[in-house]
Amino acid sequence: PANTPAPGGVYAHGPLLVLDADADRQVTGYGVGGLILDVPAKSLPALVEWTLAEARLGAERLHGSGKDADPLLVLTEAACERYGLPGSLSESERLAGRLTEGHKVVKQLQRAEWQLTKRGLGPWARIYRPAQGGRRQCVQLCIPSWRALDGRAWGHAAQLEPAELARMLGVYAQRVMTPVGSPAVTGLQLMTALNPPTRASEPDADGRRHSEHRPGSLGTQPVEPAPCEAPDGHPVLAGLPRFHVRGPDEKLFEEAYDWARDLTDAECMKGYLVGLDVNLAFAAGANSAVVGLASPPVHVTRPAFDASLPGSWLVDLSHVDPSRVKVGKQWRDLDGDLLPSPFTPTGQRPEGPAWYATPTVAYAVELGYDVAPVEAWVRREHGRFLDGWYKRLRDAYVATMAELGVGEKLSPQEFLEAMDGYKSRDPELGIVVDAVKMTVKGGIGKLREKARGGGWKPGQAWPALARPTWRPDIRATVISRA
Repeated sequence: PANTPAPGGVYAHGPLLVLDADADRQVTGYGVGGLILDVPAKSLPALVEWTLAEARLGAERLHGSGKDADPLLVLTEAACERYGLPGSLSESERLAGRLTEGHKVVKQLQRAEWQLTKRGLGPWARIYRPAQGGRRQCVQLCIPSWRALDGRAWGHAAQLEPAELARMLGVYAQRVMTPVGSPAVTGLQLMTALNPPTRASEPDADGRRHSEHRPGSLGTQPVEPAPCEAPDGHPVLAGLPRFHVRGPDEKLFEEAYDWARDLTDAECMKGYLVGLDVNLAFAAGANSAVVGLASPPVHVTRPAFDASLPGSWLVDLSHVDPSRVKVGKQWRDLDGDLLPSPFTPTGQRPEGPAWYATPTVAYAVELGYDVAPVEAWVRREHGRFLDGWYKRLRDAYVATMAELGVGEKLSPQEFLEAMDGYKSRDPELGIVVDAVKMTVKGGIGKLREKARGGGWKPGQAWPALARPTWRPDIRATVISRA
């Protein structure tokens, strides 16, 4: 629980510290469980050395083949000024997302033989030295006054007092993982932390172990998508004519519904509307989802549909009438005017062949209709890659909601009473709840991250494509199931 002392051991002081400086330039670190530490470091390089040598910060790995979480230091505006950093970024620095290479603190780190990742010294910075003897030397920085804690994902976290911020981030770190960026970035990293790409091999003839591919993971190399799964501008589409607009028969459109039916006259006379929300619906779509793993997709023509095989299928579902479903051996008529088509994001019935993820085609079969795919891109190496990810985020959400007084097994009346003003009971935990939701939504979105920045041109690769976790097919499967 969030209000208990930090565990003992090598990471006795928990996953993170929030650093603040007083008028006498003395720095204090606030940790989980009410921990308060004096921080003796006088410079940023010295702070990194102290963190790794003495602070006892970090978190145990989430999987036996994974890596321990790096310690996280959150610097208040006063702490930034104490260590020679600006309290806020200039407009040019904000647009670049980092300090300039010539900044004095960047040079201090270089002289001390510390390195920065390609992100540089920005709102979320990683300071490291190459691993020696298998031991990582790495510290993560988070600087709220540089907009590291964006209000869309972290609510009013940037305005919290240091001890409150340490508690809030500590709860998130213990229940999800130590944040490494936005909840979206953290959600993606959580997939790898729970399902690492490699493992140690059995000893060879010399008794040495090597790193080898871990079955059930996405591996260490990116996998090219099928052309229908690729977003516009992807290199696999470089041969298309300029300004060509792909339709449903060329592009996989698995997206959340953007549909509403017309109100009836009787409904227009009603005084109230009741909204029903399914909590963590897209996380639930990830649970038990069978997705492709480390192998590329295989193209087949005129395949027999196989609901157990993840992939993308070109099939005509325009004959499927959502107002007629097969129950046993009998067809049953429903009120078709009130139901959307389940095969387009707009709810309109498809007009011909279109690309669908496996769960969508399986749903047409479940309704009792015959399907005859024209072609498909299938993934013969597959598994439930996201099961652990779903379970951890679900448990984090359930535990935090319970602390806010909203349990799992409540009657409808009890639920409405518990939900009434639940975030005001503990605003810091309210931030955690929203951050968990954004971790789900953003993590799924990152599976199909698009190109960003003014220098990119269609047909060129962008940085996200180099990740094994850039997998638009997995995103499509999750949305299709949801």
